[in-house]
Amino acid sequence: QVQLVESGGGLVQAGGSLRLSCAASGSIWRINAMGWYRQAPGKQRELVATITTGGTTNYADSVKGRFTISRDNGDNTMYLQMNSLKPEDTASYHCHANLYKLGYSPMDYWGKGTLVTVSS
Repeated sequence: QVQLVESGGGLVQAGGSLRLSCAASGSIWRINAMGWYRQAPGKQRELVATITTGGTTNYADSVKGRFTISRDNGDNTMYLQMNSLKPEDTASYHCHANLYKLGYSPMDYWGKGTLVTVSS
């Protein structure tokens, strides 16, 4: 069984910062790309940022220059440093990983999400 567990969400004022973490555990052989996605109430899930095993990153235009994605391959952990937060960043943030379980082809896994609320 594979689990992705997010943490670090909370309530913050506009202009503040939060750091999200995503820990992957279980029968993992290798993790390929990882990423953060978010879903605001009444809206579709959208990409925030992705990172490859080698560290190549990609960001949504709305977060470029404010958010930084990183990962620790040794600990199967991913982070999202969020600075200069805006009320429009309010959403449930979900961790995604494309990974190999022992003896299986790569599959996509999702965490249950951590809520970020930015007050104006």
